[in-house]
Amino acid sequence: MKVLTDNLPTYWHGFLGTLELTVISGVLALLLGVLMAGFRVSPVRPLRAFGTGWVTVLRNTPLTLLFFVVVLGLPRFDIVLPFFTFAVLALGCYTSAFVCEALRSGINTVPAGQGEAARSLGMSFGQTLGVVVMPQAYRSVVAPIGSVMIALAKNSAIAGSFSVTELLGTYRTLNELGYSIIWTFLWIAVGYLVITLAISALFNILEGRVATSR
Repeated sequence: MKVLTDNLPTYWHGFLGTLELTVISGVLALLLGVLMAGFRVSPVRPLRAFGTGWVTVLRNTPLTLLFFVVVLGLPRFDIVLPFFTFAVLALGCYTSAFVCEALRSGINTVPAGQGEAARSLGMSFGQTLGVVVMPQAYRSVVAPIGSVMIALAKNSAIAGSFSVTELLGTYRTLNELGYSIIWTFLWIAVGYLVITLAISALFNILEGRVATSR
């Protein structure tokens, strides 16, 4: 307990850093995931190809490598941003591929006749997807997306290796101060547990509300 009480500001700063990374990257991942899911089922071939390429590349690229590409590659094109922003881009884009596939699996559960009926009423593809298909698909993908967001929270630990303040990175400071590495990592694990349990509780609530609306 002494490790925590003596270094509470350090832990708290790292905890907030991880929480901020998770929330902002999660929002970006959801937005990009919805967009890419739309591309994946689009009748326009170039959009389908782009969505497929996005998912294929990102799902099969190690996240650490993606961090290196963003942090070291973008500045070569005169795109210089804070390391936190680079971390959000890497985490958000990487996670969006998994969100996209979760949404696409939900879209595939919606009977094809629903879309055909919407189009027969004169609705465009965007209207059909946004008004008819996505609301129904959303009901079946709440739990999978929750799991993706939990994975995002844990993946944010990689950002600490790229000069971003986050929870796992606090062990370096405490190790230099001579604290036991076992107790240091124990309290770090507790911090991640709090975040992941909060995400799980949030998506359980959403899943319950969706089940009720059915």
